[in-house]
Amino acid sequence: MASQAPRILLVDDEQAVQTLLTYPLRKDGYDVVPATTGQEALERFREGTFDLVVLDVMLPQLDGFEVCKALRARSAVPIIMLTAKAEEFDKVLGLELGADDYITKPFSMREFRSRVKAVLRRADLRRNGDEPESPVDHPDLHMDFAKRHVEVRGEPVKLTYVEFEILAILARAPGRVFSRTMLLERLWGDAAYRDPRTIDVHIRHLREKIERDPKEPQLIFTVRGVGYHFRDR
Repeated sequence: MASQAPRILLVDDEQAVQTLLTYPLRKDGYDVVPATTGQEALERFREGTFDLVVLDVMLPQLDGFEVCKALRARSAVPIIMLTAKAEEFDKVLGLELGADDYITKPFSMREFRSRVKAVLRRADLRRNGDEPESPVDHPDLHMDFAKRHVEVRGEPVKLTYVEFEILAILARAPGRVFSRTMLLERLWGDAAYRDPRTIDVHIRHLREKIERDPKEPQLIFTVRGVGYHFRDR
């Protein structure tokens, strides 16, 4: 029996964009459900199960940031945000609210399809892959991969999917330095079309959640001009 096609909720208020993006997605075998407002997107999401949400930032009434926040409150569904603005603020805010990835308009169809495939592939690996059974234990940090549970200094800490994955990569290899490109490739399978500064945003969020003083980190260290590493034992 053939597996069910991945369902994508495509949220954009411009019909031209809906048409432009729906065609290649359906050609790639995805089931695409359109929504043109933030409220409609939330209604569609309540009505069915989705494997991915492609979400435009500039929506009437309820904007994409609010929709992202509402979705994250109830689901870990992967979210790719579309923004027509290149300002760092938009990208940072989307990531802070829990988006998995973002694409700045205008973008090529090759880039769009690559991002969609990468996020869906990662979500599929998360569902079906063999997670390590043994937890990672370091002074001040405990990570249980089967439960996706993190404790820092004995207290539970809630991380986004991407934050958890970055911390897992670093904590599994204490002392090893990972460049931003290496982290992007570990997370999404490649670093194509992605701004390496995305990693900096996630690292900053991680430090705010796990460090005693984010300005004086004792767990995740920066190697200037190279990347990041977790504290060696």
